[in-house]
Amino acid sequence: MMQTKFTPLVKLKHSKLQESELTLQQQLQKLQQAKEALLQSQKEFETLPNPTNGSMHDFLVSRELFEAQRRVIEHNQGWVAYEQQQLQALQEAYKQATIEYEKFKYLELQEIQKIKKAKARQEAKDLDEVAMLVFERKRAG
Repeated sequence: MMQTKFTPLVKLKHSKLQESELTLQQQLQKLQQAKEALLQSQKEFETLPNPTNGSMHDFLVSRELFEAQRRVIEHNQGWVAYEQQQLQALQEAYKQATIEYEKFKYLELQEIQKIKKAKARQEAKDLDEVAMLVFERKRAG
């Protein structure tokens, strides 16, 4: 492939795009972990026994367990929300990285086409000169 003044920038932007994509994939995994933790905490909440008889102490202990599990659920909901916000920010960064990469790739392609046109013009000019020399030789000879 031809080298242009944009080639190093294209390589740099491609590298940034790949980094952004990797970071986005890692964030998706973090979000999935947060969602799984939330589901697990909700399932645990549903399995807590609801005492119908026993001492007041048993009721208080049960209530504390319910409250603790609600706090875990709230924490996990906050975690999911945070990871979703992070994901949105990374998706925007990925989008910008893609735009930058495509822009410089386009500029490089335009530069390559310019170089090819200039070479084709020069080759045509050179062929015209050779044809003129051959014509002059035949005419002189």
